[in-house]
This record gives sequence, C-alpha cells and structure tokens, in this order.
Amino acid sequence: MTGCDGPAENASALRDAFSVQNQIFSTKRLLDVGYVPEPDHIVARNEEIRRLASSLNPSIVGETPSNAFLYGKTGTGKSLCARYTTRRIVEAAENDISVGRVIVDCSQENTETRAIKATVRGLNDSEVTGLVVPETGFGRSRYYSLLWEILDTRFDAVLIVLDELDRLEGTDFLMQLSRATEANKLERCSVGIIGISNKIKYRNRLDERVKSSLQEREIVFTPYDCDALRMIIQSRSNAFNSSVLSDDVVSKCAALAADEHGDARKAINLLRHAGELAAIDGADKITVQHVNNANNMAERDRVNALLAGSTIQQKATLLAVVSLALVEKSRTFKTPEVYAAYEDICAESGLETLSKRRIYDLLREWEFLEVLEITRTGGGRARGSYLHHRLLEDPSVIRSAFEESDRFARIGISSGTTTTTWSNI
Repeated sequence: MTGCDGPAENASALRDAFSVQNQIFSTKRLLDVGYVPEPDHIVARNEEIRRLASSLNPSIVGETPSNAFLYGKTGTGKSLCARYTTRRIVEAAENDISVGRVIVDCSQENTETRAIKATVRGLNDSEVTGLVVPETGFGRSRYYSLLWEILDTRFDAVLIVLDELDRLEGTDFLMQLSRATEANKLERCSVGIIGISNKIKYRNRLDERVKSSLQEREIVFTPYDCDALRMIIQSRSNAFNSSVLSDDVVSKCAALAADEHGDARKAINLLRHAGELAAIDGADKITVQHVNNANNMAERDRVNALLAGSTIQQKATLLAVVSLALVEKSRTFKTPEVYAAYEDICAESGLETLSKRRIYDLLREWEFLEVLEITRTGGGRARGSYLHHRLLEDPSVIRSAFEESDRFARIGISSGTTTTTWSNI
C-alpha cells in the first residue's frame, strides 16, 4: 500500500501510545507539585526555614508555639518550607510530647465550616479518640466541640497550616483558633497557626481583635533568581534517566521562570512538560525546543482558562492593556492610557462603557490573578502620584487567546493617529 501505513503499522503505533515511555523519566514523582524534597534539595530558603522553625520550636517540649504568616508570590517555596518545617518539628518532639500537624487547603476548604471539618478530620484518629467524624450532618459548633476534644485527647501541641489563607471567607476560624486557650476551649493542647498567602497585604483584612490574638511573625519569601531556579531544577535531575537533561535545558527553564515571576513551580512544571513532549516524540533527551514548545502550551492553556472564567467587561479591560502592549512595545501603562484604550474597544465592539472606578476594580481583579502588577508611583513635586499597570503575561499569547473570541477577534486600538487591528499587529 503506497503512501499510507498498513494495519500492522497502525496497530503498532496505537500500542506505543499506551506503552510505558521510560527513555526520559526515571522517577517522575520527583517533579510532582506536592513532593517535599530532602533538606539538601531545598534551595535558597535556609533563612526562611530557620525563622519558621524558631517560631514553632517551643512545641517540641510541649510549650506554645508562635503563630507565623508566610507571604510571597506563587512558587516561591512557602508551602514547601511550611510542610518541611512542620514535619521536622513533629519528628523532633521529645518522647513524652505529642505534636500533631494538619495542612488545610483553603482554596478548597474556603468556608469556616469546611475549614473546621477538614482540620478535625485531619487530626482525628478514631482508634485513639473513639470519635467518628462524618462528612455531613454536623453544624459548625459541633465541629468546634469535636476539634477541642480531639486536640486535648491526642496532643500537647498542634501545628495548623492554612495554605492559601486569603481564599478563606471571613476571619472567624482564625479568631477561634487563636483564642482557644484564652477562652478555655483547650486545657492541655496549645495551637500554632501557620498561615500562607500570596497576598502580602492580607493582614490588612483582619480586624484588630484577630491581629491582637494572633501576634504572628511575618516571613516574606522573595522570588527566586535565575541561579536559584537553576539549582532547584538540578536538584530534581534524578527524575530523569542519565544524559536526558543538559545544562542548556536547565538554563532555559530557569531563565523562562525567572523572567516572569521567579516561580519554582513553573520551572519544575515546565521541565516536566518538556520531558513529556520529548517522550511523545520518542527522543532520548530533552531539547531546548521541547522547553519552548512546553512553555508556549502552558501559557496558552493558562490564558485560555483565565479568559474562560471571565466576564465580557473583564476581557475588554485586559484587551485594552494587551492592545497597548502590542502597539507601544511596552508592558507598563498609566490608568488614563488603559481607560482610553478600553473606551475605544467598547466603541468598536458595541459594549457598554463602564466608569473609570469600575475599570480600576477590574484591573485589580487581573492583578489578583497575577496577570497584571499594579504599583503607585510618585509624579514629582506638586504632580501627585499615579498608578502603573504592568502586564506580566506575554501579550502575544493573550492575543492568540482573544483571536478565538468572535466578539474581539478583529477589534482595533488607536495609537496616536493609527488604528491597529489584530490582523496587522
């Protein structure tokens, strides 16, 4: 049969698609997001670990640990260090001291009741306490009663890690935990709260009573630089077979992650996806092109996911910034420039124009999603201050996502006297 594969070749290709591809990966789990490496593989965070361990250290002898809040952008090692440090504290407890820990993902357990239930279920051992915690059927006060009983029955000290704390609705859970001993809810057990947030201003949301009760220590995680990211990637090299990973590939992954947010999770995920592409290609090593392809796919998927969950006005606001970036060859703009571009987009698309205040709120929403970075800059003496909106994502990637939207596919944007459309950007 000329020019096409026969049945045997097609069957072989199909079998290969479902076979184990092990030319690339050796221990792939080392690239999992939840993997906690050994101490010698935790890079550039010794000082943060030392400070957190110092805060929690009293629990080793059954005394009350200090509360601690970890702040920093996504992928800067906050959760990794919290998991590692709390695990080591539990292991280091003296023989007659029982220290427990639980990790609550507040992006999932985002209400007070869900957070309490997750904490109770994570700390309970029915064989020790004799308590059974059902998935449903209990009210909030009942879960609190179970929590206090479990803590006093099982532990001298407990470390409660609240990951993505800024996603938790309200502050009542923090209030209850921080005042449990003072309110005579606990007689034996002491509680240490480790809050983790991407939002460094999260503390401003708390009322004064909660702040007074917490008295937490703040530890800020700065973004990784390129050298640190390179070391982090090298520390996961055992995930691959020998000779699969070259220095060029490691440097490329580190550079791409450093250029954006200094995000170690992005660097590791990028390496994993590049390895998967190499495995699909049947290659015996990862190339820089595999990394570039993986990066393009990841960025496109992320932007598509963000746009899919956005309203038409949110999209128009982002499109204003993206259009300016593509025309002006810059990524940073003042609020009046963004609003003028937004007005042009509304005029061309027939969309209702919102007020400047509402557009500012929508820009803040994109900042929350880490698509934009907004900073206030002084304009000099007698000139006041103004906001800079900096686009963090690649504008060409966002443009590609917008091109898939019928409403915005051919929207133009004015720059001076020139109107530019997607077709000629």
